[in-house]
Amino acid sequence: MFEKRHVLTMREFSREEIDSVLDMAASLEPYARGGKCDALSGKILALLFFEPSTRTRLSFETAMMRLGGKTLSLGPAEGSAIAKGESLADTVRVIGSYADALVIRHPREGSARLASQFSPVPVLNAGDGAGHHPTQTLLDLYTIRKESHLEDLRIALVGDLKYGRTVHSLAYALALYGAEITLVSPPSLEMPGPIKADLAGKGTKVRETHNLDEVKAEMDVLYLTRIQRERFPDPREYQKVAQSYRVTSESLKGAKEDMIIMHPLPRVDEISPEVDETVHAFYFEQSFYGVPVRMALLKMLIGDGLD
Repeated sequence: MFEKRHVLTMREFSREEIDSVLDMAASLEPYARGGKCDALSGKILALLFFEPSTRTRLSFETAMMRLGGKTLSLGPAEGSAIAKGESLADTVRVIGSYADALVIRHPREGSARLASQFSPVPVLNAGDGAGHHPTQTLLDLYTIRKESHLEDLRIALVGDLKYGRTVHSLAYALALYGAEITLVSPPSLEMPGPIKADLAGKGTKVRETHNLDEVKAEMDVLYLTRIQRERFPDPREYQKVAQSYRVTSESLKGAKEDMIIMHPLPRVDEISPEVDETVHAFYFEQSFYGVPVRMALLKMLIGDGLD
């Protein structure tokens, strides 16, 4: 099902395939927490990060090491042949010959798909501009399944829905589970029309609002995102929306007792630090779950003799 395939967008996953990844991640979670596993001993994962990353890069490295494999990293672009003008296609051809799989993060939308056309090994998209971030979505789904529920889910996607690749990918996946999705954003950062049209075509119940207070009491999950300064061509436009939403302990009054708050991180000021101590905060657990989920993907993609 997965061996040697690319992981580029959630639109290429069926619900059954997603469930199989989540099930595998659950079986590997004990190893993610420190158990010994040699499933990928002798395998090498190449990391090509052309944008800054902490959680995604380190969780991929951790996942590979927890499985007994090794990683190699391109390092800063200015210290590689890219600074001399080498094309992405040639970089991928070369580094793909050194490794068993390749993880790429790039500021240009569509870069991962381009890489997949030239790579001799599986490519995992770790974020392509404002496009997609499928491995983030899989860990998000794992978090929701473990800490809340995927069936009959009511979820609010909050913040930068225009440039936020995490919510683009997550919306497509949630549609497969029949979730009711509420989109909460400033008017200038609404979910792109084509994505909303796709969701409507799948029969997904979607509503939009600019006011989080109107809907928070109904939600099972609040999924907050950072307003991304780096995606704005004009800094003045960023300043207009920079602090549109902020969740505090006070603002959580009236929310369901079992509502969970998620965030792909890093946060700026969308979530007050005091919220960390509430029963609703699950964004640090969410970040950890990236390790077993990425372990599952790597094992399914490049492992030998899988069950």
